[in-house]
Amino acid sequence: MNTKIRATAVFLFALLLITSCGSNRKSGNTDNSVKDTVKIKYAKGFDISSYEHYKKITVYNLSEQGRTQQTIYLADNKDVATPDDGLKIVVPIGKIAVASVTYYGFLAALGELETVKGVCSPDIAYNRYITDGYKSGAIANLGDSFSPDLEKLVVLHPDIFMLPSYQQQDEMIKRLQNAGIPFVFNNEWMETSPLARTEWIKFVAAFYNKSAEADSIFDQIESRYLEAKKTAASATDKPTVLMNANFKGTWYMPGGKSYVANLVADAGGDYFYKNDTTVGSLALSFETVLKNFNSADVWLNVPVGSMAELLAMEQRHNLFKPTKTGNVFSFMGRYLPSSANDYWETALVEPDVVLKDIIWALHPSLLPDYKPVYIQKVAISK
Repeated sequence: MNTKIRATAVFLFALLLITSCGSNRKSGNTDNSVKDTVKIKYAKGFDISSYEHYKKITVYNLSEQGRTQQTIYLADNKDVATPDDGLKIVVPIGKIAVASVTYYGFLAALGELETVKGVCSPDIAYNRYITDGYKSGAIANLGDSFSPDLEKLVVLHPDIFMLPSYQQQDEMIKRLQNAGIPFVFNNEWMETSPLARTEWIKFVAAFYNKSAEADSIFDQIESRYLEAKKTAASATDKPTVLMNANFKGTWYMPGGKSYVANLVADAGGDYFYKNDTTVGSLALSFETVLKNFNSADVWLNVPVGSMAELLAMEQRHNLFKPTKTGNVFSFMGRYLPSSANDYWETALVEPDVVLKDIIWALHPSLLPDYKPVYIQKVAISK
């Protein structure tokens, strides 16, 4: 269980950040006339505007009513004058350090994995390029994502250190600033819809001057996702869905407006808390969950791969109907003994595949020949 818990924790990286980024700039006039903007259809956490000599990225904190969290200016060379209210990055970048495994999918889709020179917790990476690079010494181990090794970052001196922002007022950010490490916040995890999270590929692409490529990639993903959603909408029933599991006395259930709840809705599932307005998790007692979900048709996202492990976590799990019908599923279809799980990596740029996986679990008759990728059925106990 410890490795599985650790893998889940890595997905929820908490690097405790604030946003006062800055850099030295040459004096000069800056053009404040917007020439173009990158089309953002779903994501609410960032926008990109083009000016005469640079691009401006604004990152928003969605948990604080969209407050501006960071301003980044992308310039073709260091001599371009940019406003003083943000961080200037010369693009395209050639060296990146990353704190979250969720960025590997973006970088792979853009063909930029070779620019990754440092990562946190490489031992639980699923991506073969990352693991091979770490073993060969081509990719530096920056330590645990909760407290990355500042000395190694200084030696590596990446063009950017990409990381999620979970909390603020943290001493580590001051240390990064004092060390001259340019860091950028990728807050895809704050988005509440699958396509919104995937659309952060446009954010990553901007650092490589690959906005056109990102637009094309995203448009194809969106088309496949909406087609799968249309398939789910043709179902004549809506199976009731239970999610996650009891852990040390608390059952963390997705809020009604959360990313997972939206996925289930798009897959044609009926979720008890669908009218709840929470975008995060609901901390519930076992008794509350049993009352509301004991007769659920399908159980999704158990954190283990076998029924024995599920019952070892909590023997009372066997009180739920899916443990008797066999409709219990985990997202461990691409999981390694090291606790690496591609659901945290590639799945971020394959929401259409994840959606089809869930449709397969909820409405198998709609996809009779489908072979699931990230989801797998947990074997029923003999």
